[in-house]
Amino acid sequence: MEAPSLPADLIPTQDEKNLGIIMHVLSLCGFSLIGPLIVWLVKKDESAFIDAQGRELLNFQLSILIYALICIPLCFLCIGVPLLIMIGIGSVILTIIGLVKATEGKVYRFPLTFRML
Repeated sequence: MEAPSLPADLIPTQDEKNLGIIMHVLSLCGFSLIGPLIVWLVKKDESAFIDAQGRELLNFQLSILIYALICIPLCFLCIGVPLLIMIGIGSVILTIIGLVKATEGKVYRFPLTFRML
């Protein structure tokens, strides 16, 4: 699937790019859900770029949370811990990729993400 479409003539402003970057940085700094959620809720009606960026990031963070919750019972079978480590590393790497795309003014479509929002 391709990234959420933005109007062809819409080029995000530097402020919109900065807010996209802030959402990803907040996600990396430990505010994985609440930080991007606040920015998205405040600015989603003002900017199509922020709306698309926020939806993708929040869907990704919610998917990571679901994957981690599934892995917790698997820790008793000794496969949960390696899976949790892989999920953590993958989450950081994909969030950094999303951060780079936000600096370019593009919306990154995260893989293996449940589209809830």
